[in-house]
Amino acid sequence: MARGQLRIYLGAAPGVGKTVAMLDEAHRRLERGTDLVVGWVETHDRPYTAALVEGLEVVPRRVVDHRGGTLEELDVDALLARRPEIAVVDELAHTNAPGSRHAKRWQDVEELLDAGIDVLSTINIQHLESLNDVALAITGVRQRETLPDAVVRGADQVELVDMTPEALRRRMAHGNIYGREKVDAALANYFRVGNLAALREIALLWLADKVDEALARYRADQGIDAQWPTRERVVVALTGGPESETLLRRGSRIATRSAGGDLIACHVRSAEGLTGGDPVAIERLKRLTRDLGGEFHEVTGADVATAVLDHARGVQATQIVVGVSRRARWQALLRPSIASEVADRSGDIDVHLVSHEGSRVGTRRRRAGALSGRRLLLGWLLSTVGLALLTLVLVASRERHELSLDLLLYLALTVCSALVGGMFPALFAALVGSLVVNWFFTEPRGTLTISDPPNALALGVFVLVAMGVSSVVNVAARRTEQSLAAQRESSALAALSRDLLAQPKPLPVLLETATAALGMRGAVLAVPAPGRTLTVVASTLPGTTPGDVVARSAVGEFSVDAPLDEGAHLLLAGPPVAAENQRLVSAFATHASILLARESLSKAAREAAGLARDNAARTTLLAAVSHDLRTPLSSIKAGVSMLRQTSVPLPEEDRVELLESVEESTDRLDALIGNLLDLSRLQTGAVRPHSHPVDLLDAVHATVRTTTDPRHVDVRLDGDLPPVIADLGLLDRVVANLVENALRHRGDADVRITATRLVDTDADRVQLRISDRGPGVADADKERIFSAFQRVGDTPQGDGLGLGLAVARGLMTVMDGTLVADDTPGGGLTMLVELPVAHEPDAGDEPGAHDAVAASSLDGLDGLDGLDGPDGPDGPDGPDGPGGGAGGGDPLAASAGTARPEPSQVRS
Repeated sequence: MARGQLRIYLGAAPGVGKTVAMLDEAHRRLERGTDLVVGWVETHDRPYTAALVEGLEVVPRRVVDHRGGTLEELDVDALLARRPEIAVVDELAHTNAPGSRHAKRWQDVEELLDAGIDVLSTINIQHLESLNDVALAITGVRQRETLPDAVVRGADQVELVDMTPEALRRRMAHGNIYGREKVDAALANYFRVGNLAALREIALLWLADKVDEALARYRADQGIDAQWPTRERVVVALTGGPESETLLRRGSRIATRSAGGDLIACHVRSAEGLTGGDPVAIERLKRLTRDLGGEFHEVTGADVATAVLDHARGVQATQIVVGVSRRARWQALLRPSIASEVADRSGDIDVHLVSHEGSRVGTRRRRAGALSGRRLLLGWLLSTVGLALLTLVLVASRERHELSLDLLLYLALTVCSALVGGMFPALFAALVGSLVVNWFFTEPRGTLTISDPPNALALGVFVLVAMGVSSVVNVAARRTEQSLAAQRESSALAALSRDLLAQPKPLPVLLETATAALGMRGAVLAVPAPGRTLTVVASTLPGTTPGDVVARSAVGEFSVDAPLDEGAHLLLAGPPVAAENQRLVSAFATHASILLARESLSKAAREAAGLARDNAARTTLLAAVSHDLRTPLSSIKAGVSMLRQTSVPLPEEDRVELLESVEESTDRLDALIGNLLDLSRLQTGAVRPHSHPVDLLDAVHATVRTTTDPRHVDVRLDGDLPPVIADLGLLDRVVANLVENALRHRGDADVRITATRLVDTDADRVQLRISDRGPGVADADKERIFSAFQRVGDTPQGDGLGLGLAVARGLMTVMDGTLVADDTPGGGLTMLVELPVAHEPDAGDEPGAHDAVAASSLDGLDGLDGLDGPDGPDGPDGPDGPGGGAGGGDPLAASAGTARPEPSQVRS
């Protein structure tokens, strides 16, 4: 069974007349006797459209129950049972009701087509999946109903139903599209002239591309090779040299002179892959091509002119832009330039020869793979001195050998000259050698006359063979040099890529590799800074470190300055770089650009992830606070309302109980707000500790006395413990949080506090251990309990926000200490607090210096009622599970000096 044909009526916006055009075609087919039915037509209550449905057979719609109501959908089964020749199905992008056989109407249409039924349908351009975001950017309205582009591109016919924006707005104003109550809003929003014009342009361009595809298929099927200039396509031939940007911009201006012109940049790589353009320059040209709205193609070919012409004919180009040759005129006599070859062989394609700065005679670049000066010198010495020595030896032994041996020896000298010094020393050896053979070894000797014709032929063959062999040997030698250079380059780049992938900080590795590979003293990677300066981000140059500032005027002092993207520079200090290593410099510069871009993207990703975490934390905070604030506030309000009642006398014990409840809820609310404020200040870096020597024994005993249940805290600290460096107020808060948390989960045993000096570590530190015999925490959760808003264990939801341990760790971090969790031997959880030991002050220290520092230890936290509360874990609320913390108050008042105030002064 043959597959049915799909004809689509495409419009730029609602109301252009797609459905009307489809129904007109349906009536024409019906008048010709075609069996046609209407499967679905959406009239949108437009009288003219509804009138066109009259006279057409309409298949009843399928009714679907959905959420207590009914929806009507296309009845595919009824259409398959009816089997008409043509089915009219409107709105191809429609989404079917839940429970339908297919999710989308275009899938229903595909089933009809597979059954051999032709289909007429409609769609707006903004419903194409690839153009959905474009339409959103233009109109501000996202189309929820879309379909794959392949469905429309695969249609047998696509007819554009076009209308000018002004005519469509008039139709809207007359009420022919929407009801009059919606006209003003539609004209002011979606149906603005600019929106309609942009959507119309998108529809026209999309259809033009589809027409191009159909035309290309037709030409291929018919075997047509001649150019059909249906659209201006400008191919710009690029070498990667400095003139390439000029050619690209000229080609762009030519392409934009005609509407719909295409710009295609073409760079030809050598077929053997040994030579090519500068990678940095090629990448820059790719970006410029994209900025100009063109396409960048790279092709491979042994002959550049042939490759450019083949590519131009392959893309149906109408014009070619090529730069004027940089070679001198005498070189053009020996071999035509690429521009000349392209112009001579272009046929019906127009060729523009564009002059540029590098087209002046004498600005020829040194060929890739050219021999070094030392080899050229050796080649000339071999062709001159060697020729003279060989002649002396052969003249002295002239009677012992024949002319054939003489010719072979001079040919061998010519080949050696080509191997060592290249083409020109070999040509010199061949020509002068022929004259020497003629003069000294060919009869009559001493003249340039040859009496024996076979000798003349032999000498002529010698010259030709010598020149041919020298040419071949020279090319082979150059190719060998290029191959070795390419091998060295590829090996260096492969090792570089491997090393960079394995390094967490690849920029220093890149610079070290560049320094070693190019024999430099050092390398510097710098990015633009305010003013005419550069900031060093990585360096291997002695005396230069990341963060240093380099004046732009000092860039010229480096032997190599490779510009990168976004104004960055790769600077190399050392001897000048050999010509054969310039591509390696470009490769290092390309890697540097990629790494800088990757670091920039990684930084942006980290910032985005941080913002996402912050948003998640805010969401969690709002969700938690909405409960944890409401609970104490409700208790306070209820208690105060009862106490204010004068109509009902309260017994004294009830009044006392209500007052206690209000006080308890107030403490809980105070602790909660304190924790939130403290965590906020820690995250913003507002806490500035002022550390000084602290007696750990006194500090711990003083803190324990203010906890909710000091009777169940067993403090076992040695009296000979050295003082530690800490902020007394912050340390008080940390210990209070941890002790209250341990009391909360101690089980039947007391909380034990011990301390040990860690003498086996690199840093001299004291470890404070706060242990309980509770249920403990799983290893997987030991780090998570220090995150904000975490509750681990069986603590009821709503029992604290889970901030206590997060605040404690934050305070330890700002004091250069550590806080980790470990298992208690025998069961339970132990909090390990480590602080650096305070060593004896120098003799020159003034008495009271530490007290002065301590007195100002609350900078950045003044005005807060502490980091945790006085009356137990999170006030009366209790700790936040094993991840909870102690309650509020003004603990940091205790930082004002080494003498600890009374508890009543510390806690409110």
